[in-house]
Amino acid sequence: MLQAVLAGLMERYQQRVPDVAAVINAMIQEGIIQQTSDIENDHIAFRTMGVPLLGVQSLEKIFLHNGYKKMDHYHFPAKKLDAWWYAPPAPQYPRIFISELRVEALSAAAQAVIHRYTDEVKTDPVDALNLDDSDAVDAFLHSALWRTPTLADYQLLAAESEYAAWVIYNRYYLNHFTVSVHNLPPGYNTIETFNRFLEHHGFHLNDAGGKIKTSADGGLLQSATVARMLTATFAGGETYPIAGSYVEFAERKVLPEYAHLPAEDIKREHRREGFEAGNADKIFESTYSTQTKKSS
Repeated sequence: MLQAVLAGLMERYQQRVPDVAAVINAMIQEGIIQQTSDIENDHIAFRTMGVPLLGVQSLEKIFLHNGYKKMDHYHFPAKKLDAWWYAPPAPQYPRIFISELRVEALSAAAQAVIHRYTDEVKTDPVDALNLDDSDAVDAFLHSALWRTPTLADYQLLAAESEYAAWVIYNRYYLNHFTVSVHNLPPGYNTIETFNRFLEHHGFHLNDAGGKIKTSADGGLLQSATVARMLTATFAGGETYPIAGSYVEFAERKVLPEYAHLPAEDIKREHRREGFEAGNADKIFESTYSTQTKKSS
């Protein structure tokens, strides 16, 4: 069940985000991996609106039903976001990271625009799903929850919260997946060396806070491509370039108490777990105009 849902997410994500296939193909070309399945997916992430019947409390039900465990809470005051991560039921599955816009913290004008769309949802849509039906869950995760916004509404939101604008158009679309670089062959198994490989192949990296985002304890290092611009079609047929999704990369260091273990004995539980608000705060900006303008 869970494998089917995750496979459906990744299939459509790869179809819609050119950098996914491009990164994978470059890795195969350079002999880092032989096939896509050689990549360990560190985590996948979703963005949501914090409004009644939607948001984290709704979306998380899908993953909790499939054995995920809700873990730490993160708060992003400047971006007006909250987020939680979810530990998988088994190590072969990715962690889940779900963020939520604190809609009530926005201006009255922005709140009115958001509610104009989200108020169309009269009941929690996940409650109507058969959570044991992988096809139904997969279809839901790729379905529009509200009508296509107008360009004017999108631009009003973007002026105040680029996160809000991204979600009003993309809904629950998968925001990114993450390559675990620490499990790649030597020469590519650190963020520093992998970033060099990416830039050699022409990928633009998010440099908000530096190209390498490092946790305070030094145990979690992350980087990300900058989302490519896509031509979006808004209500009434108007088109406009907006940021799509991106690819993230994570290096989780071995915890000090396991530093004595041989490399072949290192498993997921021996590495730094969880997330870091400071890192995530800058990773969010992979879809922000401050980054996308640099790579255009």
